[in-house]
Amino acid sequence: MKYTFSIDAPQQQYIAITFTFSVTEKETEVCLPTWRPGRYQVGDFAKNIKTFQVFDDQGKKCTFHKTEKSKWLIDTANTKSVKIVYKYYANQMNAGSTFLDQEQLYVNPVNCCLYVPLLMDEKAEVELNIPKHWKYAGPLEMENNNLTAVSFDELADSPFICSAGLQHQSYKVNDVTFHVWFNGIIKPDWDKLIPDFEAFTAKQLEKFIEFPTDEYHFLFQILPYKAYHGVEHERCTVITLGPSYAVFKSFYKELLGVSSHELYHTWNVKAIRPKQMYPYDFSKENYTHLGYITEGVTTYQGDLMLLKSGVFSLEQYLNEFNVQLQKHFDNFGRFNYSVAESSFDTWLDGYEAGAPGRKVSIYTEGCLLAFVVDVLIMKASDNSKSLDDVMRNLYFNFAQKQQGITKEDFQNTIENCAGRVSFDWLFDQYYYGTKAYEIILTDCLEYLGLELNHAPSDDAAAAYLGLKTQEIDQKTIVQAIYPGSPSDLAGVTVGDEVIALNDVSINSDLPAWTNYFENELKSISVLRMGRLITFSIPQMDRPFYQKYWVTVVDQSDKSQQNALKAWMK
Repeated sequence: MKYTFSIDAPQQQYIAITFTFSVTEKETEVCLPTWRPGRYQVGDFAKNIKTFQVFDDQGKKCTFHKTEKSKWLIDTANTKSVKIVYKYYANQMNAGSTFLDQEQLYVNPVNCCLYVPLLMDEKAEVELNIPKHWKYAGPLEMENNNLTAVSFDELADSPFICSAGLQHQSYKVNDVTFHVWFNGIIKPDWDKLIPDFEAFTAKQLEKFIEFPTDEYHFLFQILPYKAYHGVEHERCTVITLGPSYAVFKSFYKELLGVSSHELYHTWNVKAIRPKQMYPYDFSKENYTHLGYITEGVTTYQGDLMLLKSGVFSLEQYLNEFNVQLQKHFDNFGRFNYSVAESSFDTWLDGYEAGAPGRKVSIYTEGCLLAFVVDVLIMKASDNSKSLDDVMRNLYFNFAQKQQGITKEDFQNTIENCAGRVSFDWLFDQYYYGTKAYEIILTDCLEYLGLELNHAPSDDAAAAYLGLKTQEIDQKTIVQAIYPGSPSDLAGVTVGDEVIALNDVSINSDLPAWTNYFENELKSISVLRMGRLITFSIPQMDRPFYQKYWVTVVDQSDKSQQNALKAWMK
């Protein structure tokens, strides 16, 4: 299989692609992936294709027809090879997209490369017709503007950037070379970044003993506007961050967090993978309940590795942990849908807010449950084992044997590390149930000499009216409502625009006016579908939305100190 990428008119943002392959059948099916690994949601990339043409080995047009939205059936009875010529619209910039303009060609092949199901395991070659002064960054080696992948799976998993502005440094850990590439408006502080990257990389390799590949690439797309997104691959990650001026200043902890997270994915999901995704099927949804492992464990361990490596202080780590706690307690979907069910439904609405209170996040809930499992294993093993042992065992016992894992594999490995203690209750009640987390979280934190704190939200409207708002285009829009709160009972609805409180106009200052009218009867006026509606708000003397955070207990005992030290190590 051979692909050619050309960029004759980059301002139009269409990549001209030719795809050539040999045929032996009378009819040959050609497909474009409908989704990309790392985002468990149908992407329908075929919507970006235009001028799809098919030619035989004599240069004559072949007869073909579309059988599904991302599949074509070609008459190949009278030819030994086929060339497909098409254009792909590359106008999206995120960590999993494909983008073209006058300054760069950025390609995630899984978005735009056709494949023949019968030829998935054949070598794939890519020729790049790009300006001579452009540099190349990516996991596939380039020679004379040509890339080679051993199979379509490797090609699909090998994004690359071609640009004149690429900046590069590298470091080594355990004889593995790690490349760091920056593209965009950025002044990398290499003296700051490389030691931190070396530290968390070394800690992750220590936990897993070996790295799955001989080299790795961090591909950073730095943008002048706010951005935060990462996508994992076997030999690299693509990360979008912005704005440029904040990346090495106020946004540096986010740079570290997403980088550690994506590196951990090299073992967890690129190697340790749910059985339902081994191998990936690019033609349809790959359903699994194990998002609490793929994303939840990675979210937990990505940040924890920054603590264990000394890149984060305990205070910095707990700040990140508090973010997950807040998301958990603010989401009432936790009473309705388990994290396992929510994982299965990522294909429906896993990356959107969705129906209020319907589901939970596999990232947040999976992270908190990974923490619980980690501490429970420590408790059962007198601090000699942890979640690190579980993940290392899964890597060697399944991933290295090219086997996917099941829920039973994960649970059995946990129980073995914990000394054959049953974890049925944890999986039944928490992973696959909706039991509240407060008690189990408090117990696990207490074991480490930490405590869970809470107080009314700093936003008075959230705390005492029970509604969260967001300023959108200078409008105060209701984003969430606490069930049974004054706003809920009054009749306020998600999506309402708040116009006034007690007949006073709201101008991005609803919390301030809520405080001002404290202990007074209140009315709220909203704009809903063109109608102005005023509601009387019931008076209720208790807080609703609260803030949550973890602190170290004032006087921890010796066992707590030992446990905390073991957990941080």
